[in-house]
Parts: sequence; structure tokens; C-alpha cells
Amino acid sequence: MTYGDLSLWHETSGPLNLRPPLPGPDDVDVAIVGGGLTGLWTAYYLALGDPSLRVAVVEKDLVGFGASGRNGGWLSALFPTSLRRLSQLKGSSRDAALRLGAAMRASIGEVEDVITTEAIDCDFRRGGTLVFARSPSQLERARAEVAEAHAWGQTEDDLRLLDTAETDKHARATGVLGATYTPHCARVHPGRLVRGLAQAVERLGVTIYEHTAATRIAPGRVTTEHGTLRASYVVVATEGYSPTLPGAPTSVIPVYSLIVATEPLPASVYDEIGLEDAPTFSDYRNLIVYGQRTADDRLVFGGRGAPYHLGSAVEPGFDRVPRVFAKLQETLAELFPATAGARFTHAWGGPLGIARDWMASVGLDLVTRIGWAGGYVGDGLTTTNLAGRTLADLVTGTASDLTALPWV
Repeated sequence: MTYGDLSLWHETSGPLNLRPPLPGPDDVDVAIVGGGLTGLWTAYYLALGDPSLRVAVVEKDLVGFGASGRNGGWLSALFPTSLRRLSQLKGSSRDAALRLGAAMRASIGEVEDVITTEAIDCDFRRGGTLVFARSPSQLERARAEVAEAHAWGQTEDDLRLLDTAETDKHARATGVLGATYTPHCARVHPGRLVRGLAQAVERLGVTIYEHTAATRIAPGRVTTEHGTLRASYVVVATEGYSPTLPGAPTSVIPVYSLIVATEPLPASVYDEIGLEDAPTFSDYRNLIVYGQRTADDRLVFGGRGAPYHLGSAVEPGFDRVPRVFAKLQETLAELFPATAGARFTHAWGGPLGIARDWMASVGLDLVTRIGWAGGYVGDGLTTTNLAGRTLADLVTGTASDLTALPWV
């Protein structure tokens, strides 16, 4: 299998120029393990804030190899833990939880600003998110979600309930009784985002070593197959792969999500199903599903039907589960019958990280000087940016609004 086979995003991210591995032992100020979005955003803000810092990123394969390059492309304000639960954490409060919600919404704009500043061509389009209610019980869930959001400081401008006619103006799915709509989401091509961010990081003076597998994490050092990186600070940014790395935090386990993609669909299909403004879409079924219309008019559609593997195992073979791919194709056709005859050109999957307590976190141990972030539960495309900015502040000892948020 080639790297282009990992996902549609990898295949369509342009020419691949692999970076050389770590040439041997070295000393840096900050060693970051993991070349996904958590690691790259952390490196970006460290280098932007203090160009004198020596920052190195080590990646086992290539940047964006894991969830950062295989996700559904939702740059959303979703956080995996409710504001109510966040407010109940030790030392937290309603105000602290509200500040985290606001920080997530603002992070979409922050990513957009970086995309513009760094000229990253990643098909960014802020079309919001539609979540369809397609049964009476789903409609009750939708109403409850809107009521809860409004009780926690959001307004109709943040999340609102649509009736069938309003929903049809955005997208025409079968059996719709209503939907919720939030403007706080953008569709992106995640492969181009992560690759463009890596190039921006290098322009700022950060060194990225690919094909450099870390074999152990310890205070002040990252042992790799090509030598040891000695560092004042170590940041672990390995998300779903964390259980495979000795010395990494053990609070995150890998769970697989799988995705299919159609061929580019003709205008006649979109005349029937809508999606003119490219909103991301889902529904209120119990099983998580998610979709987007890409810039080249494909439908990308994913879900969480793959199993957890005993012992937090991560294997390439787990990325391909034909029965789940078939179910995703069937579900998409049931949602949008106009796609029933479409050819599916890509199918892929990979592990995402879920915290054992379902609580994404970011932090820095001041004794060991080991930092971490993860457990995004599939909501990482935006959350990684917030994590990267927070880690940069923690490493540099900067007390900020970010370091006071309740997930730190």
C-alpha cells in the first residue's frame, strides 16, 4: 500500500516529498512526538511566539499519517464533553465552561486566519452544520440539544432548530422532520491543511523528522530508532497511537472510525439533494455519522461502526472493514436516494483517540516537563488548534486565558 492509499485526502494532497529521518542524537529546546495537527499546531505557535526556540517534531511515518489526515474534514466548534460536565470539574465553574465553548468557536476563525496568512489551499468553506431529525425521537433530541445550548449561553445565532421547509433550503434528505443548524463549522480538505501547516512550521524554523519512530518517552529525552533527542520540554502528541508508545500518557485509547467517498457527482444530483452552501451534515441517530460535500463535488461520509480492539491494539488491517464500508454506502443512499447509483472510489479508516473518562485534556507536568494533549473523540480538527496554542503557552510559562480553561 502506498501513502496515497491511506485516504482520499492523502491521494489528493499534491506531490509527496518525504522528509529525512533524524540523522542522530541532538539537543533541542522542545521535542514534539507526533506529526499530526496537535504536534504541528504546538510547533507553529512555539516558533511564532519565540523564534529563538529550537523545536523539533519526530513522526513515525509522515505528517498527517493518522487521524489528522484521515478524518471527515469538519472544522467545527464541537467539544467532546458537555459544558454542563465541564462546569462540574474540580476548580471549574459555569463561567469557565462558557469560556471554553467560546474558545472553541473562536478557534475556527483562528484556523481560518492561519490558512489565509500561510496561503494554505485546503478548500476551506464555512457552510455550517446541519443535523437532521428523521424520526419523532430524533426531533425530541434536536429540541433538547437546542434548549441545552441556549441554557448554556448560546443564542439562535449559534444553534437553532429548523422546520422541514427551512431544512430543505439547505439539504433535502429523506424523512426529515426538522434539523438543527449551527454556522460554527467549515468544511476543509484535512490532508492539504496538515501538509500546508507542516510547510508553514518549517518556514518558521522548526525541523520535522519523518520516518523517525519514537520508542520511549522520558523526562528530558525522546528515544528514537535513529538516536535520542534531548530536550528541555517534551510534548506527546500521538492521540490514538499513544498506547503503543512507552512512557506516553495511558489515558487515551484508540477507537476506529471509517469513511467512504463517492466519485465527483454531477450537478443533477445536487439539484435533488441541495448542499449548495456545502454544510457538513449528520443526523440524530444513536450511531455517529458525518458527511461533507467536497470542493470537487464528492460526498465523503463516515461513521463509528468499527470495533475497539483488545489491548488498545492498532494495526493497518483495522483500517479496512468491508461490512462497515458497505453499511456506510447503504446509509448514504438511504439519506440521499439520488446517490444510489454513485460509484464509490475511496474507503478508508483509522484510529482516533478517546479519553477513558471521555474528557479531552491538555497539560504540562511541571516536574517532568512532559506536555500532552488528546482524547478528542473525533472532534480534533479544531480542538488541536486550541490545544497547540495552549501547549505553547504552558511550555513558555505564559499565563493566559487559554491556560485557565477547564480542560487544562
